Amino acid sequence: MKSIAREDIGTEKDSIKKRILAKPVSIEETGLSRDFLKNLVAKHMHQSGNGSVAEFGQMLKLSGAVVQPILAEMKLEAQVETRPTLNVSGDLIYGLTDRGRLLASNALALSGYIGPAPVPLSVYKKLVKTQSVHEAIVRRQKMLETFKNVLISERVLDQLGPAMHSGKAIFIYGAPGTGKTYISHRLANLLDDPVYVPFAISVGDTVIRVFDPQIHKAHENHTDKVSLKYSEGYDSRYLLCGRPIVTAGSELMMEHIEVSYDVDAKQYHAPLQLKANNGLFLIDDLGRQHVPTVDLLNRWIVPMEEKVDYHHLRSGSHFSVPFDLILLFSTNFAPKDLADDAFLRRIGHKIQFESLNMQEYSSIWEAECIKNEIEFNSTLVNYVMADLHAKYK
Repeated sequence: MKSIAREDIGTEKDSIKKRILAKPVSIEETGLSRDFLKNLVAKHMHQSGNGSVAEFGQMLKLSGAVVQPILAEMKLEAQVETRPTLNVSGDLIYGLTDRGRLLASNALALSGYIGPAPVPLSVYKKLVKTQSVHEAIVRRQKMLETFKNVLISERVLDQLGPAMHSGKAIFIYGAPGTGKTYISHRLANLLDDPVYVPFAISVGDTVIRVFDPQIHKAHENHTDKVSLKYSEGYDSRYLLCGRPIVTAGSELMMEHIEVSYDVDAKQYHAPLQLKANNGLFLIDDLGRQHVPTVDLLNRWIVPMEEKVDYHHLRSGSHFSVPFDLILLFSTNFAPKDLADDAFLRRIGHKIQFESLNMQEYSSIWEAECIKNEIEFNSTLVNYVMADLHAKYK
């Protein structure tokens, strides 16, 4: 059998990724139906009023090659009409007719989603695989640079590097104040290559919002301008972002890790792990959530084993998405106090953080004094640690 080099696999994935991200120049290439796009255009018009092809293209993140035919069909069906005035650019202005307003009203009754055109689920699945977080290369030199100003033991550092590469879940534990959360957040600095995140995905005609401005941060090379030229740029339904980093602490509830539905807005929202795809998901302070820890841990068994996460909609239909992330559990409890052996066997790496000794605490104190231009006093450190801390810990 002919072996396949990692470089060849990477080249093939890059080719697939380019095809996925190619700007759609026809309705068919969007992967969405004509009726779906007409409904979405009608809702935008209902919300924003009259507009040009360029303006609606910016709202839908689609080029004029897609928007123009949709408006033309809606005009033939007497759902939109051209207004007698042109905008400052000299473009035709389109507005809803009475029939168009009825279309928008009916569409809004079914779904309150008004935003960029979504990406079909099948396409999203392919994209996630092409930019897998497990193929991000984390070299030892990068680890040393990331933690050069951090007091961390060689043992922990040597364990964290392979853990980030393994594709397995990571369980870090230790007493409070040992730096677990701080180190975990630092690990995010190792994932510095950007990925493409869709604003929304579609499961049939159901739209699920994925993009979250609190999580997904636009990369410096991203441009938000939608080109109307057929061959310019990539598909603007995606945003180029840094790899997502999601942190959930004691406030985490089961509803946060399932597809949610806003009854008032009639909109679906992606769960935290879907938003974290191609990135890192830290479940901090495990064991202190409002839900039983066993229920929370059992939720991850299938995704961890199969690398696939399963969800359902209010209609009763089910769908699956890739589970492509680094899942990191952080806790003050010993692993066996939280989970049984069956679950712990599925954890790839269990890393213990040990309490700092007096010398290490003193080194941190001195570094902070230098950072804040405060005189370092070793006597004060000894008093705080040896007297106060020992008395009240």
